[in-house]
Amino acid sequence: MASQQQLQQFLSSPVIGVVGASNDRNKFGNKVLRCYQQHQRAVIPVHPAQTEVEGLSCVSSVAELPAEVTSISVITPPQVTEKVVQQAAEKGIRNIWMQPGAESEAAVSYCREQGLNVIADGTCVLVELGFAGH
Repeated sequence: MASQQQLQQFLSSPVIGVVGASNDRNKFGNKVLRCYQQHQRAVIPVHPAQTEVEGLSCVSSVAELPAEVTSISVITPPQVTEKVVQQAAEKGIRNIWMQPGAESEAAVSYCREQGLNVIADGTCVLVELGFAGH
């Protein structure tokens, strides 16, 4: 499991990007976004085909996130995650939390090689922070 230090470092970001945010309330990309909102966290949804998620303006890629975003939650298929982590490193994002199912060995290795704080061991935002349902 991720260490408390890793989690605190991740959560220290003033704004958190949610890559793979969704308007479908049954999908994890939506639940993770709403979980952060329930915990009074500033979040920016990232999705290439949406303009708004849960009433928040959406950006189409990690590259469009503002500088105050130093942490991203990733809820994408593993092949997409591999591209996302490269964009994040280029952007200067230092903390990556891959939700269960989003991780790939290549993406995790890349993050470690870049010296990023990576949480990709099955630790789930919804469990760690607590998510009040539907």
